[in-house]
Amino acid sequence: MDEESSDGLLFKDHNFCSDLLRQLNGLRQSRILTDVCVCAGSWEVPCHRNVLASSSPYFRAMFCSNFRESGEAKVQLKGITSLALEQVVAYVYTGEAHIAAGNVLPLMEAASMLQYPRLFEACSSYLQDQLAPSNCLAMIRLSEVLSCESLKRKAREVALTCFPEVAASADLKELCVLELRDYLGDDGLCGEEEKVFEALMAWVRHDLQARKCYLKDLLQQVRLQYIHPAFFHHFMAGDTLLQSSPACQAFLEAARRQVFSVCGASAPDCRPLWHVPPRSSYQDFLILVGGRKDSQQTTRDVLLYSTQTGEWQSLAQLPARLYKASAVTLHRSIYVLGGMSVGTGRCPVSHSVYIFSMKLSEWRVGEPMLAARYSHRSTTHKNFIFAIGGLGAGQELLGSMERYDSVHNIWESMASMPVGVLHPAVAVKDQRLYLFGGEDIMQNPVRLIQVYHISRNTWFQMETRMVKNVCGPAVLLGEWIVVVGGYTRRILAYDPQSNKFVKCADMKDRRMHHGATVIGNKLYVTGGRRLTADCSIEDSASFDCYDPETDTWMPQGQLPHTLFDHACLTLQCVPSMSAHS
Repeated sequence: MDEESSDGLLFKDHNFCSDLLRQLNGLRQSRILTDVCVCAGSWEVPCHRNVLASSSPYFRAMFCSNFRESGEAKVQLKGITSLALEQVVAYVYTGEAHIAAGNVLPLMEAASMLQYPRLFEACSSYLQDQLAPSNCLAMIRLSEVLSCESLKRKAREVALTCFPEVAASADLKELCVLELRDYLGDDGLCGEEEKVFEALMAWVRHDLQARKCYLKDLLQQVRLQYIHPAFFHHFMAGDTLLQSSPACQAFLEAARRQVFSVCGASAPDCRPLWHVPPRSSYQDFLILVGGRKDSQQTTRDVLLYSTQTGEWQSLAQLPARLYKASAVTLHRSIYVLGGMSVGTGRCPVSHSVYIFSMKLSEWRVGEPMLAARYSHRSTTHKNFIFAIGGLGAGQELLGSMERYDSVHNIWESMASMPVGVLHPAVAVKDQRLYLFGGEDIMQNPVRLIQVYHISRNTWFQMETRMVKNVCGPAVLLGEWIVVVGGYTRRILAYDPQSNKFVKCADMKDRRMHHGATVIGNKLYVTGGRRLTADCSIEDSASFDCYDPETDTWMPQGQLPHTLFDHACLTLQCVPSMSAHS
């Protein structure tokens, strides 16, 4: 656009430069006023020195300095193919280059040598568009040869994002130990730790004699606390190659004591390894399982909520319609325990266990509990699940507790709780399982904290006037156990060290039969039933978030429908195994 000023008009001809180049290219093709030939072997391309010098620092230095080439009629360019030279010169005169699979590498090399950075990046962009798990490791090597950071960055991103496919490729086995170590140790690697272990073992066995000395160093890149315990015990600890290495055996034994035993005995020599966070590809998702939805219909729905997208999606439905079952997450799977089977005529109390695999997106039947129970509570510690109390097949109040060992796939009876209660709030902290309140068989609130020492299999109880919760959950939020409502608005944070309660900001409503879980450092509360001002009961679809740093509540919108007596869980997994299932 032309610009007017106080002393006249500034005329801008935006086509002039391109027209000038077009005219110069015509002169070049007719060999008019050309004063130099750039050559690749016997191939000669006539050019104008001033055009080349204006287009590239490489040619400027060649023709505008005291180099021998500045006065020569022919200049030989080594390391460039004739086709690439022709295309570079055409690019100089037209600003255009046709990039394809057959010419991209020699063209990119020529652009790098002759210092045409925009052409170089255009070639890089073309290669980035061709990236796939089958070629990304080769592209990383190519990017290093060409010193192309943009290609290297994108190829590495593909390699990390598509790790399971890349791990199965022949290229991975050809990496040097430093490259593999850097790759397996990357926080952005998108895959389960079992795959990391399998990849490094395949790499070592590819050239066993030369590589077995690197085994322990590479093994430390596996984040063992995120390995499924059954995989650890049956595949890692039992691996003959690892057993042949005293250093690896010592490392795995320290891991077994620290990470996988019920007591978590200390291993000071390896302690820092157990505090590595999960890889950044893992995300926490909020899961709602079963419960009663609109019109008090017991539902088989399983819903997943992403805090990143704010969207809900449905997962595969429960295999059975279960009234007041309990559910937990363990090892990237959902376990649904017991409940009363609805729609089977007699409504029998169940001891069945159903397990949902996020990886396979399907349910399977697990090892059944020892006792049929519903209205019970369950929680996890390390690789164990605890099923506590509830009502039995004869509607009797159960004081019993049983524990599932996910490594050996067995249930075993543990010490019974001192006082049998229904609907207590349950949480685990520092080797202890805490039961807050609940109600007796006559539906009277029980003002007790019952504490189970996990490694000792013993209980003790403490009376307290602070708890009067029924049908409300508890969660571990930082160093505190938070008891969330239960026929009350009150939120109580309990410090096990000092045995003291602190009151937090109240919920908006008196809630019970709701769900609660923690994602990040925030508490999420879902659904339930609320007592209105006139003491009537309403089903709720509310979805709220509590921030302990500000001691405030923030609404998160609504659940897809009203829901209560459901399980509200946090499941940590790789998004591709959940959001795209």
